[in-house]
Formats: sequence, C-alpha cells, structure tokens
Amino acid sequence: MIRILFVCHGNICRSTMAQSVLQHMVNSKGLSGRFEIDSAATSTEEIGNPPHYGTVEELRRHNIPVVPHRARQLMKSDAKRFDYLIGMDSANIRNMQRILSSSEKIYKLMGFADSEKDVADPWYTGDFARTYADVSLGCEKLLEKLYNE
Repeated sequence: MIRILFVCHGNICRSTMAQSVLQHMVNSKGLSGRFEIDSAATSTEEIGNPPHYGTVEELRRHNIPVVPHRARQLMKSDAKRFDYLIGMDSANIRNMQRILSSSEKIYKLMGFADSEKDVADPWYTGDFARTYADVSLGCEKLLEKLYNE
C-alpha cells in the first residue's frame, strides 16, 4: 500500500483538490486497493471545514468526485503513517518541515512534473482552473512515477 498525504495551507483548496484528483485517477485505473490518499493543512484556520466551493465546482467541471473530507492539521504522526508528504508550494514545504522536524518524505507536487513551480493558491488568485491544471499534471506525473516503480 502506498500512502500519500497532500498538504497545503488550509486544506480546503489545493490539497483536497489533489486528493480528489489522484483518487479519481487511481480508481479509474483499478488501483484503489494499492493506495491510501489523504490531505491536511499546515495551519489551523480551516480545521473542520469542507472543501472550498471553488474547488468543488472545478472538480465537477472535470467530472471528478469530491472526496468526503474535513480540513485537518498535519501532525507529527503523519510522517510515520505516510510514504509521501506532498506540499503545494515552498511555504507549505517550510511549514511541513517545521511541524514534522524533518524533510524526509517531503516533496513538492510540481517536482514530479520536473518543475520547481508552486501550485498557486486559488484562495488568493481566484483561479481554480489554473490550480486544477497544475494539480492534474502533478498528480498524473506522480502516478506515473509510482505506478512504474
């Protein structure tokens, strides 16, 4: 079982989008039994809240089911439970390292697409389509890497 945790600032936009996108990709390939996919926040601002309506609408535009999820904060124990802890931007990575006291198992999503680019936060940009394009590409490349191992 490969365990993946997506992480962003609030866990209502990018990380829940990535969780839903990758889960959909895995399910479509008949690989759901090989993966555990979840998401978390580096902050406490949105704890308990559902995915942002902009994320939900963008996923629906692409016929991707939204996973049932409530925002939660990244915990030290996640470093033991998950094989891949994947942040959306450089600030997420720094906060993940601070929370976990380690950089082991921490990756930036767009790194799987051979890019140092950050996935822009649609909470601030309002551009959920652009975020979806980056998340989709990152998840596609991540799955290619993991499926071909």
